[in-house]
Amino acid sequence: MGRDAQMSEITAGDTKLCKTTFNVLGICCPSEVSLIERLLQPLSGVERISVNVPSKTVTVLHDPSLIQPAQIVRALNQARLDASVRVVGQLKSGRKWPSPYTLASGVCLIIALFHYLYHPLRWVALGAIAVGILPIMQRSFLAIRNFMLDINVLMLIAVVGTIGLGDYLEGGTIVFLFTLAEWLESRSSDKARAEISSVMNLASQTAVIEESGEKISVKDVAINTVLSVKAGEVIPLDGIVVSGSSSVDESSLTGESLPVQKEVEANVWAGTMNLTGYLSVKTVALAEESTMARMAKLVEEAQSQRSSTEEFVQKFAKYYTPVIVLAAIAMTLAPLIDRSLGFRKWVYKALVVLVTACPCALVISTPVATACGLAHAAKTGLLIKGGRYLEALGKLKAIAFDKTGTLTEGIFRVVDVKFVESETIDEEKWLSWIASLESRSSHPMSVAIVSYCRQKGLEPSAEVKDFDILEGEGICGVVDNHKVYIGNVRLSNRLGWTEYVPDTWDIRGATVGYFGTEEKFVGAFSVADSSRPEAAEALDNLKKLGIQLAMLTGDTAASAAVIETQVGQIQVYSQLLPQDKVRIIGDLKQVGKTAMIGDGINDAPALAAADIGIAMGVAGSAVAMETSDIALMSNDIRKIAGAVKIGRRTLRKIYINVAISIATKLVIFALTAVGLVHLWMAVLTDVGTGMLVTFNSMLLLKGTKRYGHVVCNGQDCDDGGHWHKDNDGDGYHHHVHGAGNRHQAGRNIEPTSNCSHAVQEADTCGVVKCSACNFPSSIHHGCAKPRTNRCCQNSYPPQVDLCASGNCRSGKRQLGSSQINDSRFEQRCNSSSNCCKSDKVGNSQISDSRFEQRCSSSRNCCNSSKHTSQSQSQSNDYEAHEIVVEVGCQEHD
Repeated sequence: MGRDAQMSEITAGDTKLCKTTFNVLGICCPSEVSLIERLLQPLSGVERISVNVPSKTVTVLHDPSLIQPAQIVRALNQARLDASVRVVGQLKSGRKWPSPYTLASGVCLIIALFHYLYHPLRWVALGAIAVGILPIMQRSFLAIRNFMLDINVLMLIAVVGTIGLGDYLEGGTIVFLFTLAEWLESRSSDKARAEISSVMNLASQTAVIEESGEKISVKDVAINTVLSVKAGEVIPLDGIVVSGSSSVDESSLTGESLPVQKEVEANVWAGTMNLTGYLSVKTVALAEESTMARMAKLVEEAQSQRSSTEEFVQKFAKYYTPVIVLAAIAMTLAPLIDRSLGFRKWVYKALVVLVTACPCALVISTPVATACGLAHAAKTGLLIKGGRYLEALGKLKAIAFDKTGTLTEGIFRVVDVKFVESETIDEEKWLSWIASLESRSSHPMSVAIVSYCRQKGLEPSAEVKDFDILEGEGICGVVDNHKVYIGNVRLSNRLGWTEYVPDTWDIRGATVGYFGTEEKFVGAFSVADSSRPEAAEALDNLKKLGIQLAMLTGDTAASAAVIETQVGQIQVYSQLLPQDKVRIIGDLKQVGKTAMIGDGINDAPALAAADIGIAMGVAGSAVAMETSDIALMSNDIRKIAGAVKIGRRTLRKIYINVAISIATKLVIFALTAVGLVHLWMAVLTDVGTGMLVTFNSMLLLKGTKRYGHVVCNGQDCDDGGHWHKDNDGDGYHHHVHGAGNRHQAGRNIEPTSNCSHAVQEADTCGVVKCSACNFPSSIHHGCAKPRTNRCCQNSYPPQVDLCASGNCRSGKRQLGSSQINDSRFEQRCNSSSNCCKSDKVGNSQISDSRFEQRCSSSRNCCNSSKHTSQSQSQSNDYEAHEIVVEVGCQEHD
């Protein structure tokens, strides 16, 4: 067993248990779940078994001193389940071609079809049955031995029945079609698993030690190791930048398409990609404890959590198969009771009904759609903990927002500090006491107050005794032998301070904190917080979805009203205690499914009371990621509307899948009643329905990419572009969307949009032509269809091929454009001729003379020719490379 096998240790009392994940490709439908449990539960040392049907994996918690993973694999393979220990970063697939049994059966069947020309050839159909039925018989006997009635047993009975009726050709057809359809279903399932598991395989499996240059497995990297991460490489582990600066694409983790600039002391996460510069990263977590690893683990666990719809379907299927089997037996016995009925005809009908007794398509209709929905959500920076929460999102009717840090940025600034007796009070001493208490608090407002005091040269005191949080009121503690209270108006009223607040103080519309001692009111401070820039758009999107919105805050009504004016109309509840928030959540639940969005700590009671608790900005926060029902990896609350859409789409797919599965069964039953169905048609319909619901579910993944993506889902795009991994896995390429354009599933929406995806790339450092515009480009962005007075448009014109260490890479480095405030690329425009000149590209210090530009006065379009330049860098890391500058042209009518 390889050292990268997916295993983890768990301590239970004095015993160390091991959790091992296995690939089990023999899982074709949930009927195998009970078979696997019956095989493994009797084994000594096996504590718990979890089967994930969509991903075809089995996770076993076991005692390694009593049973090893190899023994578990052996037990599973005795049942011909094609099991192996799962290796991190590898996806094991089934056969690329049908089995020899299937191919041999098909050849025999083709020969048997010529029995119309030469009658003895009908006996070759028995050969088609004999060579193809062997794997079916093996699985059937195993199921019978474990007192199970699965699809293999039903097919075996059907084949034996056709032989008994003397219809050898139909028996051979059933065997061939069933084994072929099983292979086709496994291929479609492999494709679905590949899409689903892509979210778990983004992190690099190797890392480069900076000091030695050695490349090792991430499993062997210890904490505080300094790693080397070059431009275009994936950051292998969570860490802190110790030297260098670069833009990092964090879309694989947060779903945000815009790169984030990283400087020294900045946090970086495993699975994100370094775009432009060199970074030295000191690791802060092991591979299995990285943010990406925790996210992948939670997504995988979420897929095994059953939703309410899935549980209902499972209960239905539990009774469906026995009832249909009994009906088939009754149909077989009917001619014996009523001799007027044709024996052959009714036995044949019974066999058709028996074939349709397996509810495989019905049972997988929900978990496959759920798994695809969860994977789609994870790729957009939404971590949903299971199918029940995904379905709840689809039924969501109301959302309650916490104000501070959710609708607002949570970044406070001190507006004013006032003292009632400024002439007699030592203001510096009191500010120092306030800073000392606030430094012990976790409220976002505390940071602003401590920072304000430090700007005045006052440091918090380390000596704070009896610090206490007054629920719903504030904080208190002893500083320099004085018990100091700081809190809101509720605390002020309780201590009798309110009557001493001067009427001349203008503190309306801000968050106010009062401070003093139990006997004396001393003063008040006001802090201000602004709404998130995207909050108004986020709420507007939710309103369009018909969601009822509410804002819950412990702050004053005046402060809440200010935020309401910034974000738009929303139902406001102010001056709330934690128990008040729980009560309001209960009221909102009368409307329907309700979600609560907060910080995951201060709003814990309300989050728990809601049908869905959503924590935001949890990238790197293990506690919030583990405790919330849904976690937003970034702070962009516009993703909430996207989450609701994903939930509704998934729910729609589930309903469609269930309807298709039931409808096909009903159609077969109806046609059987009138004698219009053949056995082979029933087999093909049964297995084909399973493939249909799988492909239908996979439509949920449409529009997501394996790396660095933006998913617009029909909404307006306005971003700086995004990166995708090349098909050969060697490099990355970049896509750009124009402001206000609509981009759906990677398609260019013409003619109203220039949200472009027409990208071609060179597999060497050469220049290729953009087919739409016939325009030379290393990587051409914004390739629009030529039309009158319109030229090729580029959002990010200059691109440079990176040739690291003499090895030509297809990945390109974006150097900026006139749309970015970047000193690396400056453009001057000569308004008289509408021609642009380039001063500097990258760090190569290339002079203007290197760029020969021609201006077409008829179209006001600037074109540029390519020139080869030599980098001025003293290092040999970069060889000579071609630089192509393309100047974006404006549309002139």
